[in-house]
Amino acid sequence: MTMIKSLILGSAAGLIAIGGAQAADLPVKAKAVEYVKICSLYGAGFYYIPGTDTCIKIGGAIRLDVAFNGSTYDVPFWQGGAGGNNLWTKNYFSTRERVNLTTDTRTATEYGVVRTYANIQFDFLQDRESIAGGYTEVDYAFIQFAGFTFGKAVSQFDPQWALAKPYISSGFNAGSNNATGIPQLAYTASFGNGVSGTISVENGSAYRNAGLWNTDTFIVGPGATTFTGTFYGSNSNTFLGNAYGGNHIPEIVGNIRLDQAWGTLHFAAAMHAATPGFYATAAGGAGNESLGHADDKYGFAVTGAVEFKNLPTGAGDSLKLEATYAKGAAKYVFGGTTDTVGGGRYAKVDGSTLGFGYVLDGVYNNGGQIVQSDAWQVSAFYEHYWTPAWRTSLFGNYSHISYGSGNAAMLAAFSAAPGATGGPGANSSAAAAARAGVFAGTGNFDLGLAQIGTRTAWTPVQNLTLSAQFTYSRLDQNLNGTYTTAAGGMSGKPTGTVFTTADQNLYNGSVQILRSF
Repeated sequence: MTMIKSLILGSAAGLIAIGGAQAADLPVKAKAVEYVKICSLYGAGFYYIPGTDTCIKIGGAIRLDVAFNGSTYDVPFWQGGAGGNNLWTKNYFSTRERVNLTTDTRTATEYGVVRTYANIQFDFLQDRESIAGGYTEVDYAFIQFAGFTFGKAVSQFDPQWALAKPYISSGFNAGSNNATGIPQLAYTASFGNGVSGTISVENGSAYRNAGLWNTDTFIVGPGATTFTGTFYGSNSNTFLGNAYGGNHIPEIVGNIRLDQAWGTLHFAAAMHAATPGFYATAAGGAGNESLGHADDKYGFAVTGAVEFKNLPTGAGDSLKLEATYAKGAAKYVFGGTTDTVGGGRYAKVDGSTLGFGYVLDGVYNNGGQIVQSDAWQVSAFYEHYWTPAWRTSLFGNYSHISYGSGNAAMLAAFSAAPGATGGPGANSSAAAAARAGVFAGTGNFDLGLAQIGTRTAWTPVQNLTLSAQFTYSRLDQNLNGTYTTAAGGMSGKPTGTVFTTADQNLYNGSVQILRSF
């Protein structure tokens, strides 16, 4: 019995030892590894890049737009000079699909935070791509370090809320309005209590160059496919008149800003240089260095803006106001990164009437010097929240440009018969054939644009917004007379059609679905 008991106890001890050894060999559950670590230093959405002390935020949006009685960017039918001449041959609506991707990185250093930011957009425009394709644009790409900004960012001329205007349209005049960034080298100093100042050197081509008109050479009138002239690169939306000599000096921009809980203040000024081309030949043809040129002309622009937040009308309500004056720097008033508002030339036909005009830095003639334009604008934006999900905005703008003593040369040039020596069609028989028509009458080329619009937006869930907008525009021109089309000068109109020059009214709208992430 004693022997049997010893064997049983020994076997049990052996089994326990074996079991313990096997338990020791089993894998122990490892502590969870945090592969993506949240970075709370710079707000929501940032994460540490594994193995570094750099935080990154990746975001973007998908945006679907439909425009009615206007072009793709909800621009009234005055862009490119065609001016809705024959609405039967135009699309009554247009669509655009956009994918937007952003990256934002921050790294803390002994010199402060190093930041990089990029915004890349992939667009498909039905009017342009037709079936497939699309294009890519880089709106912003910059590095910020120790108070410096290097790269493509919002112009320092624009107020703090430049990207927060409560509308859909790119076709709404709103001063400088360069919503897709300008290449720059800027330095910002903070003085405390929300006060800061910035000095910037910016590349004005093609954002700030409205161009020049040598009235002794060819510039086509309204009604042609485009207003023939000089364009920046291959972009037919960046009209530069007919005598642009190149970008020689960058824009010099400075601002003073105040940021407070109640709102913001912004004051800025800019210097702009206009460089003319060579004087034209006696027959109005393209010139060369032997003929000489007018001197460079330096212009300027000043602006002031204020924003009021959380108005007594409701939580989240805001009011934004801005006013700008420019001499020889018209694009600071009639802004838009690629001139989506009108390409520097405006034209609109309504029945037997026509209104048209140009936005230019100045005009001159052979042997003369540049006469600078004067331009100014006022803008207002009010937004009211009915509920946290529903909001409505009301916005308006009036922009005006005048040419002073340059008007006489402009009127004389435009009244010359196509192909006449010294007239707008003088430089070649081809140019004369392309001339859309001739003006007969009095007045001047001073031009005003008035716009008012409203947008209502609904955000049923976070980061999903559906909105609709309506815009009324009025082209206020100052030519008194008739405009007679030349052969092939206006699409859909017989040769010799006579229009009476008059102010024009335009109506257009758009709807949008925006999903941000």
